[in-house]
Amino acid sequence: MSAFLYAATRTPFGRFNGALAGVRPDDLAAAAISSTLATVPGLDPAAIDDVVWGNANGAGEENRNVGRMAALLAGLPVSVPGTTVNRLCGSSLDAAMTASRTIESGDAEVVLTGGVESMTRAPWVLPKQAKPFPAGDVTAVSTTLGWRLVNPRMPKEWTVSLGEANEQLQERFGISRERQDEFAARSHRLAHAAWESGFYDDLVTPVEGVDLTRDEGIRAGSTPEVLAGLKPVFRTPEQGGTITAGNASPLNDGASAVLLGSEKAAAAIGIEPIARIAGRGVMALEPQAFGYAPVEAANRALARAGIGWDQVGAVELNEAFAVQSLACVDAWKIDPSLVNQKGGAIAIGHPLGASGGRVLATLAKVLRETGQRYGVAAICIGVGQGLAVVLENCSVTEAGR
Repeated sequence: MSAFLYAATRTPFGRFNGALAGVRPDDLAAAAISSTLATVPGLDPAAIDDVVWGNANGAGEENRNVGRMAALLAGLPVSVPGTTVNRLCGSSLDAAMTASRTIESGDAEVVLTGGVESMTRAPWVLPKQAKPFPAGDVTAVSTTLGWRLVNPRMPKEWTVSLGEANEQLQERFGISRERQDEFAARSHRLAHAAWESGFYDDLVTPVEGVDLTRDEGIRAGSTPEVLAGLKPVFRTPEQGGTITAGNASPLNDGASAVLLGSEKAAAAIGIEPIARIAGRGVMALEPQAFGYAPVEAANRALARAGIGWDQVGAVELNEAFAVQSLACVDAWKIDPSLVNQKGGAIAIGHPLGASGGRVLATLAKVLRETGQRYGVAAICIGVGQGLAVVLENCSVTEAGR
C-alpha cells in the first residue's frame, strides 16, 4: 500500500515583526487547514483519521499540542484527533513522513499534515530556579531560534550558533562568498518570477483579516552586486566571514498544510492524487554539521524509492543558508537548475515548523508542471539532522499505464 499527496496550501510567509505578527500561530495553522480542505469540498472532515502537525518551538502560544488546537479552531469535528511532532526545521516534513507510514500500514486512509511557526511571537522564557526567591537577577531567554538553556554537559563544539556552524561548512568545502550571494540572488529572482507567472496562486491562501497576499520577504531587485555590500554577521571579514543577512534565510511566520491519503481514499476525498510518496530518508551528523545532513538523507530516500539521481527531475531543498544548500547540491552532483526552480527559503522565508510542508507541496506542483516523474524534497535540521522525501508524479505514472 502507498501514501499519496492529494492537496496542499499554505499561508503567505510573513517577515519577523511583519504582516502576520498579530496572528497567533494556532490561528495561522487553522487558516492553512481550512484553505487546504476548501480545495477538496467533497471530503467529509469527519473522514480524516488524524492530524499530524509540525512545530519547532512548542512554547508560548504554540504549546500544548498546537496540531490539535488548530484542528479544533479550523472547525474539524471533535472526533478528529491531532498530534504535534517536533523535529525542529523538519517538523512538517516529518509530519508528512509519519502520516505516510501510517497510511502505508493500513492504520489510516486520510491524514491531514502540516506545520506552523510564528517566530515573531516566540516568547522569552525564564528557567525555574533550584531555590525559591533567588536574590540575584534572572535572565529571560528568547525562544525564537537556536540553542537555548543548553545542558552544560554538551560539548562546546556542538552548540555553536547556526551561522558559525555554516561558516565552518564553507571552510570545509571552500564555498566562496560570491557563490553564496549568486545563489541568494537567484532565489529572489526565481521566487518573484514564480509569483508573477501565477505559479503560487493556488498554493498560497491569504490569512483572513491580514493584508498580505504574497510572501513578504521576496526582494525582486536583489542582485549579487547588491548582496555583496552586506557585512558578514557571524564572523568579521578579517576572520573570513561570508554569511550575511542576504545569503541566509530570514526569521518568518507562516503555516502549511498537506493532505495525504491512500489510493482508495480518492473516492472519499473527491479528487485524484497528485503524487505518491515513493521514498523517505533520515540522517544525523554532528550537531554543527546539520547543514550537510540532507545529502545522505536524500541518498537514502532515493535508494528506498529504487531510483538514482539520474532519474530526478526536480529538487526542493530548503535554503536555510546558501552555503549549506550549495554544499548539498555539489555533493549530489546534480544540475543546479533543477533545484528550487520557483525560489527558495532565502527569498520566500523559513518559518521553521512550516517549511517542510512548503517544499513538499512546491515539489509536487513543479513535477506536475514540468512533467517530470520523480523529485526530491529535502531539509536540514538543527542539532545535526536531515530529512528527505521522494515524490512520484501520478500524472506521469498514469500516462505510462
